[in-house]
Amino acid sequence: MKSNSLKNNIAILLLVMAKTLAHAQQSEPLSLQKAVDLALQNNRSLTIKKLQVAEKRAKVREDETRKYPSVTVNSTYQYNVNLGQLVIPQGSFGALPVNQTTVIPLPNEAKTFNLGEHHTFNAGATAYQPLTQLGKIKTGLAIDQTDVQISEQEQVKVALQIRQGVERLYYGMLITQKQKEEATAKLELAKLKLYDVESALLSGKTIDASKAGLQASIADEEQNLLKLNIQIEDYTADLKHLTGLTADQVTLEDVDLTAFPTANPEEAKATASKNNVDLKLATLGRDKAELAIKAAQQSYRPDVGLVAGYTYQVGNLLFPTHNPFAGVNFKWNIQDLFANKQVLNQRNFLRQQAQENIANTQEQVNNDIEKAYRKINQATALINVAQRAVQYRTEELKVQNDRKAAGLNLQADILTTQSQLAKAQADLLAAQLNYRLAQSELKILTGEL
Repeated sequence: MKSNSLKNNIAILLLVMAKTLAHAQQSEPLSLQKAVDLALQNNRSLTIKKLQVAEKRAKVREDETRKYPSVTVNSTYQYNVNLGQLVIPQGSFGALPVNQTTVIPLPNEAKTFNLGEHHTFNAGATAYQPLTQLGKIKTGLAIDQTDVQISEQEQVKVALQIRQGVERLYYGMLITQKQKEEATAKLELAKLKLYDVESALLSGKTIDASKAGLQASIADEEQNLLKLNIQIEDYTADLKHLTGLTADQVTLEDVDLTAFPTANPEEAKATASKNNVDLKLATLGRDKAELAIKAAQQSYRPDVGLVAGYTYQVGNLLFPTHNPFAGVNFKWNIQDLFANKQVLNQRNFLRQQAQENIANTQEQVNNDIEKAYRKINQATALINVAQRAVQYRTEELKVQNDRKAAGLNLQADILTTQSQLAKAQADLLAAQLNYRLAQSELKILTGEL
């Protein structure tokens, strides 16, 4: 009984392990849009940018409190070992004649008065409302808002980079898989030719040199196939890292290869000047530099504000127990007038750098747009040629199949045509995907993606 129970438990355990292994090795279907969505959802670099945006917004809320009165509450207890005293000597206020023989000094004896107590306590609250610094505070808030916009555009830029990275990996995997089909067809052809040569050797119709050459060809094709497998593994690992996928294998779905019309380069440049992320960042950098100059100019103003408060104290007889107060506070650091001039010079240089950065970024974006159009035109030309090649190779394969059915050719002829067709299809797919990638780059540059 125990032996049967043990066998049953082992069988159940093996079954569970087999199912777990099969599930772990299960291939997950993946479309391009799903890959992009997963990457935008799971990528840590993008999460960091989102947190940076939240941080900048919190900074805005923090600095907004500077517009309102600042309230300070304080309290102190103190024990005094020695007390101050007021001593009035005898006769300090003169003398009072009672009669002709009697005069009473005022005071009639020395008087001593304690001016405080051993135990003293005071508490108070003070409110300060800045007046002349409100303009500088407002400028600081505008700088904070600009920082928020910069962080938001950096987040958009990272998202676009992630999208573009996923597309490159996805298209690269599709192209490599098609190249792998081509390499497999070439390998099968080389093996068939080797089989024919070995058969011819047995009948004495060829020499060993032909066999050695075919064996070298097989080794070359196996090496090429291994390189493609390694490349697919690398692409898959990078794609899983970007998207957060955990499946051991990924099955890529086909993409829509429809060609979309594109605007002319001048229209694309005009659109990019308004929507391009890098240009927006450069413009925000200039805006921030101009606001920094404005803040430096406002630093010349003295700090004038209203102050009001209330104090309560016990233990000091010279001061009132309750004392509300109000007034005006003035503060002006003269040394800052000289130091601020250099700060203003620095920020003027920053603005000049920002203006140069805008011009440089505009030139770079225009060059990238022209490059994208060249890629689109080149890919279009390659697509037209590759489509004809696929058409001709397909027709050739049909002819070879018909000839084989009539007994007019060999299997090697079929495999040769199939490998050539696979190469033509791989070239066509590569051209089509490069076209799609160039279109995607153009949309990113013009801010349409």
